[in-house]
Amino acid sequence: MNYYIGIDLGTSSCKGLLVDRDGNIISSSSFDYEVYSPYPSYSEQNPSDYLLAAEKIIKELSKGRENDIKGLSFSGQMHGLVILDEKDEVIRPCILWNDSRTEKQTDYLNEVIGKSTLSSLTGNIAFAGFTAPKILWIKENEPENFKKIRKIMLPKDYLCYKLTGVFTTDYSDASGTLLLDVKNKCWSKRMCEICSIKEEQLPQLNESYQCIGKLLPKYGLPNCIVTPGAGDNSAAAIGNGTIEQGECNISLGTSGTIFISQDKFSVDKNNSLHSFAHANGKYHLMGCILTAASARKWFLEDILSSFDYTQDEKDIENVKSTDVIFLPYLAGERSPYNDTKARGAFINLSSSTSKGEMSLAIMEGVAFAIKNCLEVASSNGLEIKSSTICGGGSKSRIWKQIFADVLNIPIQSLKTEQGPSYGAAILAMIGNKEYSSFKEAKKHLISIKETIYPRKRTDNLSLKYEKFKKLYTLLKQLY
Repeated sequence: MNYYIGIDLGTSSCKGLLVDRDGNIISSSSFDYEVYSPYPSYSEQNPSDYLLAAEKIIKELSKGRENDIKGLSFSGQMHGLVILDEKDEVIRPCILWNDSRTEKQTDYLNEVIGKSTLSSLTGNIAFAGFTAPKILWIKENEPENFKKIRKIMLPKDYLCYKLTGVFTTDYSDASGTLLLDVKNKCWSKRMCEICSIKEEQLPQLNESYQCIGKLLPKYGLPNCIVTPGAGDNSAAAIGNGTIEQGECNISLGTSGTIFISQDKFSVDKNNSLHSFAHANGKYHLMGCILTAASARKWFLEDILSSFDYTQDEKDIENVKSTDVIFLPYLAGERSPYNDTKARGAFINLSSSTSKGEMSLAIMEGVAFAIKNCLEVASSNGLEIKSSTICGGGSKSRIWKQIFADVLNIPIQSLKTEQGPSYGAAILAMIGNKEYSSFKEAKKHLISIKETIYPRKRTDNLSLKYEKFKKLYTLLKQLY
């Protein structure tokens, strides 16, 4: 039997899956590591922790099957900045996707270089979490470190480099650097000039499923090919079967995303959504909201000091209707507003408002924020008829029903909900030619467990959503 390893380099842990060619999950492994915040708004990690975790996972998953591991690939948190010197040593801790120190550099790129210029060069505008603003921050605030830079890479690409010796990245992850000409799939020479870097400091570009070599001999897997893998959302989309034109996946984790596959590159008129390359060799649009399941966790655990999610759902079920609206901008917002100063709010509270109404408003507010992104994609010509859903928040059946009602489309849960690491394993299978195409792999490996259909609602969700959309503009002056 042929086996494949998918490694997902997340923000809080590294997770690995061992999968056979039929998609059966044989075993899993994970190792946690720390996120450091030396100053407010900073979010950093030690890349050495990534490698230590990945090596442990590979050893644990391959034990007794060393000769039967045929492929390995990666999924990774996007946008992080890992920089190496001429000795291939890490210069400073990795600056993560959720680090917001780069407000000045982001404003410079959007206002001085200009959003229209950035969009023409890369297909996207600057966001505080992207990689290019981080490079500018290093240049301005740590000039000695900037001078030492010989290699610039994303978190998962550091893993790939240390495990294989190959300095590479894939198009999906590179799309989030603001250094890639996404439409033409090449590094933007002009963006390199703007960031004062050289193209040779950037990794070689490959498709996510393209074999780039094998693991180094010291890892003892002689028959294991390696592919570059993909950014976490693209890898999750592969694992969820979101590969054809207009297919959609919603992820409800700490943050939330709506990922819509498209055959050809396109950009919405305001660059409200990310226009990125997909791991299947095509493209996708993606909206990212910075607070999703974390909003529910904040309210229940931090505010109410409760960990009883079962009772919370019972309280929500008892709500007949509510006028309460929640804006889920607890950490600012990325799509569609790109506003780091945006903040959360409850609207229409009264002395009779119940905990259940507030919890329901949080679930609806997150669904409204995702719908806000979906409408942008629809205006760009994409027809979305249904969506799969994954992530910790998708374990709530009530929340899935709310998404079906708010978006007015069927919401589908999958039998295998491992997402990014499962998608990475599929990328390894494609790289080893276990399957000839993503369509064939989807047919054999991915199936629907449950479909939830929209209900006819007595409370006017459409009217509440229209109010929701107006609130950001009304409150923006107060942020």
